[in-house]
Amino acid sequence: MNTLTTVLAEESTKNTQLLEKFRANPNKVYFPNFGSGDNILKRGINIDRVMFKIPGTNIEIYWYGFLIALGILLAMIYGYRKLKSVGIDPDRATDAIIGGLVGAIFGARLYYIVFNADMKFSQFFKIRDGGLAIYGGIIGAILVGGIIVKLRKLKLTAMLDVVAPCFLIGQCIGRWGNFFNQEAFGSNTKLPWGMHSMSIMQYVSDHYDDLGGQVSSYEPVHPCFLYESLWCLIGFILLHLYFKHRKFDGEIFLMYAGWYGLGRFFIEGLRTDSLYLGNIRVSQLVAGACVLISVILIFIFRGIVKRNPDYKFFYQTELSKAQLAQYNDYEKNKKEKKELKDKIRAAKESGESFVELEKEYEEKFGKGAEKKRIDDALKMDKQKAESGSDEDYKSILDESGDEKSDEKTEESSEESEDEKAEESADGETEAETEEKSED
Repeated sequence: MNTLTTVLAEESTKNTQLLEKFRANPNKVYFPNFGSGDNILKRGINIDRVMFKIPGTNIEIYWYGFLIALGILLAMIYGYRKLKSVGIDPDRATDAIIGGLVGAIFGARLYYIVFNADMKFSQFFKIRDGGLAIYGGIIGAILVGGIIVKLRKLKLTAMLDVVAPCFLIGQCIGRWGNFFNQEAFGSNTKLPWGMHSMSIMQYVSDHYDDLGGQVSSYEPVHPCFLYESLWCLIGFILLHLYFKHRKFDGEIFLMYAGWYGLGRFFIEGLRTDSLYLGNIRVSQLVAGACVLISVILIFIFRGIVKRNPDYKFFYQTELSKAQLAQYNDYEKNKKEKKELKDKIRAAKESGESFVELEKEYEEKFGKGAEKKRIDDALKMDKQKAESGSDEDYKSILDESGDEKSDEKTEESSEESEDEKAEESADGETEAETEEKSED
């Protein structure tokens, strides 16, 4: 009994000292189990969620927002370099990308509010107060961006193959915003990278009953944001290396859904701030479904492609080639436009006549010429759609080539039977005619 009392007293003293240390350093994050000796991680790192304040205003820029923006920027740089390789016109894709970003923000916020009992719809636009969900962002981006992709006569499955690695870039970098906010952590751990802070202690203490009394506010916790960031980084590298070997449009996206879902399923099980639907962790449920569905679809679609050796990627179609030719012409025109502008400016500075140059500029790049280029693009889209020049293009989301070929075979067999019947009828008619003539 005395031993137990002593242990409890020592534990209480230890906890009191830890609490006092945290109160004296509320912005420090500690890694108490890292290494055997004294080091900077054990002593704690000062973390301020505010990156900087705009001079002359009360507007604060948070690390969370900056890192999300950085992730989006790097993802867009990577994505734009990949678009032409899958047959997508970068100019047309820009509309879908902008729409997708807007859809991602609204989707992430809506998803978070719907599955968070403490949030109200009246708080929807208070995004700076926090509350975004990655799965909601992905769903919103695909829905809004997908609609625009269709309107711009692009192929959604090809576009998704480019978007998938971009999602991983954004998630890999954006997750570090959770570190600066001291959120997205898990249960207690004695691993070297287990972290602790005043903010973590406060959260666990406030939600002690909700966590079933299984998480101690005085012990380090799993840095779940770090696990997910590393998982996304590995996933991006793997998809980047596999990209040239994809078997059909949309395969990279399905691999992304499966890979991210697999990691998120287990990581979500560690977290202490999950969104719930009843007693079920929503993100864990969605993650498990993504893994199952993506694996099944990959096997199904690979089977379809294997049975149809004439399967075409979008970049192999006439529509894609025509769109990219227009894009290349546009880029060429931009270069010529700049060069002609430079000539006009040089002529003005030197006092030479520039009337003919301005006339040439108006003919090539004036409002009339720009309108004609737009009209020609719309006309080309319409002609390609009506002509059926890509009739042999088999989207992996359409009916399988086997079914189409079977239909064609049936049609041809029916036609041949009709022809035989006609020939037979003609033969009978000729015989009757001969009989009548003999009579």
